[in-house]
Amino acid sequence: MMSDGKINNCCRTPRFELSKSKILEQFQKVKEVCKLVSYSSKTNSLASPILERETDCMFSVHLKNELKNISDLSRVIFLAQGWNLDEISEFIGLGITHFVVDNVVDLEIFEKYLEENENVCGLTLFLRLKLKERSLRTERYFVFGIESEIINKKIKKLSLFKESGKLTGLGIHFHRKTQNMSEWNLKYELEQTIEPEVFDLLDYVNIGGGLPSEYANTNVDVIKSVFSKVLDLGNWFESLGIKMIVEPGRFICAPAGRLFTKVLRIYNKNIIVNVSVYNTDMDALIVPVKLLIEGEVSKEKGEGEAYVIKGTTPCSMDLFRYRVYLKNICEGDELVFINAGAYNFSTDFCDLEKIETVIVD
Repeated sequence: MMSDGKINNCCRTPRFELSKSKILEQFQKVKEVCKLVSYSSKTNSLASPILERETDCMFSVHLKNELKNISDLSRVIFLAQGWNLDEISEFIGLGITHFVVDNVVDLEIFEKYLEENENVCGLTLFLRLKLKERSLRTERYFVFGIESEIINKKIKKLSLFKESGKLTGLGIHFHRKTQNMSEWNLKYELEQTIEPEVFDLLDYVNIGGGLPSEYANTNVDVIKSVFSKVLDLGNWFESLGIKMIVEPGRFICAPAGRLFTKVLRIYNKNIIVNVSVYNTDMDALIVPVKLLIEGEVSKEKGEGEAYVIKGTTPCSMDLFRYRVYLKNICEGDELVFINAGAYNFSTDFCDLEKIETVIVD
């Protein structure tokens, strides 16, 4: 199991690989259950140019900084946060016509813009609905959105702007955390919160993200049922004359990415690799999801030995996997993490370097 400690320097450079063909394959899977797809660009900005060139995808963008990754800004759905009249004017001047607001103050500023500008036309506005969170963790997640009572009133008022042509589309937006499999009784929740006459005024419902990807700590059997529920939800909206939009990020990008690392040290069934979760896999700390490893074997079949996979920093939380079964692993070997294409952003903890991403096929 032990090498002589001499590892070739060329083997010490880790990298991400992002598969163009896999991104497009995953996109087509989403299109099978929803015609209108808006890629969440924060998941991995390198996928945005690929999807823009090769598909009819729209792009959900949260910050002005992200716009540099997209050429045709008419395909952007911009999710506002703390904007002002000048910024609204700037975004519209850039060609953005679809907006989401998630609080009453931002909405009132947008209403003021519509009232004061006679020449504006052809905009689409989504109001983000606050739905009850069902996370097992408390005091960790901010709950976005506007209360349903306010949304019901505001949609009725905003529909008047459609008569003047300033708005050509009205919608509701909400978002379920991607790996939370319990938050999918959406038809019931919407029927309980949105008034029937408001549904008649809606052109779109944007259900946000919520399409899960496969990780070491994911119940894979649930993924198919999520897709089935999305399809059923879309059929219900269609019966109401409403178009559904879905915003996958993780589902499209995660399977397209692989992280190539090297084993630096093995001791006491601990494997130290030459990267850290802090510059490759912050998801392991934040969500937390644990990346699968290419070639890992099954405990149930009595294969391999159990290892801990530890990152290179001194932080005790720098863990890729608490327990993974591998066989014939040696120092200097390549260790490849799969489904690693989503949220692979980095920090400068310990002056860590950003890992290069190579686009393949």
